[in-house]
Amino acid sequence: MGAPKQATPNLGEALEAYRGFLEAEKGYSPHTVRAYTTDVLQCLAALGLDTDEPAARLGEVESGQLRAFLGTLSLREGYARRSVARKLAALRSFFRYGRRSGWVEHDPTDVLEAPKLEKPLPRLMSVEQVFRLMSLPDESPAGLRDRALLETLYATGARVSELVRLDVTQVDLGRREVFLFGKGAKERRVPLGSEAVRSLARYLAEGRPRLAARARRPGGASREALWLNQRGGRLTARGVRHILDQYVARLADLEHISPHALRHAFATHLLDGGADIRVVQELLGHARVSTTQIYTHVSRLHLREVYNRAHPRA
Repeated sequence: MGAPKQATPNLGEALEAYRGFLEAEKGYSPHTVRAYTTDVLQCLAALGLDTDEPAARLGEVESGQLRAFLGTLSLREGYARRSVARKLAALRSFFRYGRRSGWVEHDPTDVLEAPKLEKPLPRLMSVEQVFRLMSLPDESPAGLRDRALLETLYATGARVSELVRLDVTQVDLGRREVFLFGKGAKERRVPLGSEAVRSLARYLAEGRPRLAARARRPGGASREALWLNQRGGRLTARGVRHILDQYVARLADLEHISPHALRHAFATHLLDGGADIRVVQELLGHARVSTTQIYTHVSRLHLREVYNRAHPRA
């Protein structure tokens, strides 16, 4: 479906239309939408374009101007390569949307190359560390939730943003699978391990009803949410981070572990166990296998560490 066209939109209106496109069609998070629109505004200001001017003025923008803008950020203002790459991604997305909407005929970002980035290796948790983490939650309603939440993160490799959006109806314990909605609202079915199924079943039977009873307005917007906070509302990504931080603080050999570390552990431990990389790609919801390949490097490093510790003549 094409983007809505306006006869003579100004740049401010064009930017608002672009914001709606990122939210509704691309399914980007509020953080990403805010970052992309801010990046575009920064570039427009640097080029001397005001939001009151016609969107058709975008057609006057040349590749050299954008290259100079990005170069200034990198060389004079000290922006990191990753930040510059994100700003280029935002500009590419904006100008492609502008071409699709009829505001520009030619995309000046087509000839621009993104700075090369070194992919950071994800922090690796051992299987033993994961098992100890899972053993920490208690038998309280929140503890039952926490155990089920941690087990589900590790069993599915879900992003936290995917996890907190889950409703009860998206978990099928009979089929032992969960329905996740990833980037771009793409749905995927991911299997649940036996430990995750057991902890989820107990949370749904004992923990969640007691948390739901604490809601100020029972049956409100959170009535379908799988993960509830202490007040009976939907748990947020920040809440998940707070929960994990509390447990990590009790493990002496773990620090600076984010919820994403369980996604890394999921992928790396599967590869260590012999899983095909294409299967792991599908489970993680990666669009390209190159994104998944970083875990093969982590897995090789892990194998080398084990070899060096275990082999008598290493």
